[in-house]
Parts: sequence; structure tokens; C-alpha cells
Amino acid sequence: MQSGVTQVKPAHIHVQAPAKINLILRILGRRPDGYHDVWSLMQTVALYDDLRIAIHPADSPGVDLRCDDVTLPVDQSNLVFRAAALMLEQTGHRVRLSIELQKRIPMGAGLGGGSSDAAATILALNHALALGWSRSAMEDIGQVLGSDVPFFFAAPTAVATGRGERVQATELEEGRWVLLVNPGFAVDTAWAYRQLASSRQAVPQIHESAKRLEWEPVLKWPGIIEAAANDFEEPVYGPHPILREIKGALVAEGADMALLSGSGATVFGIFRDQARASRAQAVFSRDQRCKVFLVETCRQPLLCR
Repeated sequence: MQSGVTQVKPAHIHVQAPAKINLILRILGRRPDGYHDVWSLMQTVALYDDLRIAIHPADSPGVDLRCDDVTLPVDQSNLVFRAAALMLEQTGHRVRLSIELQKRIPMGAGLGGGSSDAAATILALNHALALGWSRSAMEDIGQVLGSDVPFFFAAPTAVATGRGERVQATELEEGRWVLLVNPGFAVDTAWAYRQLASSRQAVPQIHESAKRLEWEPVLKWPGIIEAAANDFEEPVYGPHPILREIKGALVAEGADMALLSGSGATVFGIFRDQARASRAQAVFSRDQRCKVFLVETCRQPLLCR
């Protein structure tokens, strides 16, 4: 993917990396590469990590990453670091990248914060280095880093298939208010897959109500609500019954639907109006264990500033 390397001028760029929720998440059969095929309807929501990237020409290219969350490593294990280093390797640009990451999206929460941060890094460097890569090219490099990364280039709304790397952008008819309730602990995705494998008897079939969504140009909420499902719920709720309680409480507080996002641990509720969502937010905010965010569904794609 390396192209002709041009002289790079110093630059500063800001990107907001949104969280995502899975409105539908079906886990299908295991693939020869060890991953599972999935079918998921994904949506970004207005809870953002902030990335600020400074680019300086340098004889010694590399990445310097800082983060306001001291629990998050800032070395090669960090997806932002890996995305930036991979971009330099692919393009051959001799620059020094100074990256500041401000975390707001909880980690291990099923909200895709790390994947979104990686996608934002790729988008920012594509813009700042004037690479001219297409969405498809960015998705290709993103899937090397993680299965959820390509979705963020198709966001705000998309159907993800394969191991998650094949994305088809779609559109919501209208926005909704989303209440994110995180119980204050993380769920490891690999553990969730093991729980799923040990608990289910057969690979599920994609319901016709979900298949129809894949071909509709504009998605309507009644159809989404009818098809809403997350195959991780039962295996994750067993060891973590508080998550089932949160889901039930969201519905009791007036959510049109409530669901685990990804493999958890965040549970979200979809509300038609802000007033009802705000009342539910007040109820959950009384629990000191929980992190609670009231946000809207995003209407815009990932953008640089």
C-alpha cells in the first residue's frame, strides 16, 4: 500500500472517536482461522474519545503516545500506537507522531473504544499525510488491527458480517436517545466466546426479520426492535446477573428495547424521547457502581477537525 513519499509539513489534527452499540449481534459458526462468523447491526453513539495528533518531520520516525487514563498501556499493545506505527510502515513517511488520547469510553465495555480509536488514527493520518486512501483501503488496514475497526469507516450505521470486517453502510430513519449503563467491571471477549461455546447446543440461524434489514435502504426502529438480539446475553448474564437486572430495569423505565452491547459489560436502552431517558438516567445514577451516559445516536461519519 506504500505510495510515493512526499515531504510532510508539521500538522496538528483532532478526531473524536465514537463508541458503538450492537443493535443486533448474532454469533454464527466457527471459521477455519479460529474466528467466528458474525452478523451484526452496529450504530455509533455520541460518547467520544478524543485524539490529538501532532506530526513533525523527523530523521528518527516513530510514535509517542500519551493517555490521561494511567491504566491504559501506551506501548505496542495499544491499538492507537499499533495503528500509527502500521501507517508509518505502510507509507514510508519519516515523521514523528505525538498522540494524546483522552479516554471517555469505558474499556472492556462492549463499546468498541479501542477499535474506534484505531480507526480515528488511520483516518487522521490519511488526511494529514495526504495519502488519498479510499474507505476500502482504510478498512483493509483496519482489519489487520481488529475485527471491529472497519465498521467505524462505514459508520454511523452498518451491517457487519464475516468476522466483522465486511461492512455495508446503511441509514437509520431517525435518531434515538441511548442510555448506556456500565456496571463498573469489564468483560473479556475471549472469555465470553468460551462461555458461549460451552453453553449453546447449536449455531443459530439469522431470523428473516434481521435479513430484511440488510437490504432496506433506510432502517426503521420497529423492524430493528423486532430483530434485536445478542447471542452473548445468556452466557454472560449467568455469571454476571447484575447485567440481566440492568436490562430489566431499562425496560421498566420505558426503554423501547434494551440489550447487551458486544460481549459486555455495558447494557444500553433505546428511548424515543429525552425526558424519559433522563428520568431513567437519574435512577441508574444512584448506583455508585455504575457509569451512566445519556447520548444520542450519531448521524455523521467519523470526521477529522
